[in-house]
Amino acid sequence: MTRRELAHWARRPVQVVVGLVFPVMMLLMFGYLIGGGRGVDGDFKDYLVPGMLTLTMAFGLESTMLSVTQDLDKGVVDRFRSMPMNSGAVLVGRSVADMLQSAIGLAVMIAVGHALGWRWHEGPASALGAVGLLLLLRFAMLWVGIHLAMVAGKPELVQAVQILVWPVGFLSNALASPASMPSWLGAVVEWNPMSATATAVRDLFGNPGADGGSWAASHAGLLAVAWPVALTAVFFPLAVRRFRNLSR
Repeated sequence: MTRRELAHWARRPVQVVVGLVFPVMMLLMFGYLIGGGRGVDGDFKDYLVPGMLTLTMAFGLESTMLSVTQDLDKGVVDRFRSMPMNSGAVLVGRSVADMLQSAIGLAVMIAVGHALGWRWHEGPASALGAVGLLLLLRFAMLWVGIHLAMVAGKPELVQAVQILVWPVGFLSNALASPASMPSWLGAVVEWNPMSATATAVRDLFGNPGADGGSWAASHAGLLAVAWPVALTAVFFPLAVRRFRNLSR
């Protein structure tokens, strides 16, 4: 099933390239066209790049959701389910292919950030730990997307569902410090799972942060693991159960 998804890359190279280029365009836009960074001291790129790496883990879910709904709509999934194979192989194969693409996209973003002058200031182990947290977040977001795709059922409904990604992504500390926001909004932002990952990644990369002294900000590393694990624990079984019950 993973090989099937990877074969789609060769037949749709433009879609793969667009998925890699879009986060780079966002990084360039916020780094040069908008810039500044509310409530951020020092070089904004040191704050922005880890935040954009975190946002990238939420981008591209629509392609995964669209692939799932297209397979459902065309009856491909029904044919797979009639074969002597594990019922979760379709979803797991899709997730493995998505994680491979996410890892490539993450490498591209790190390379572009480095070209723009961003640097990490800790050792290789800390950098690998930061990458691991980012991919852990992606894995959790992926299963949320797969479940929502099966709930939507139709490709034309994916757009309505994927709109939810943007408020979750931008209602975080990826681009601005919660200290620059109204107190109630800053509290919501600090408890966002993406804020926890962004803060923990900045700490591991040795980049300056501009976060408050709340419990969530002080324990970002713990939450950066706890949030994805909790989301996966909820949405992975929901997705598998939904998949098994599709024809019932």
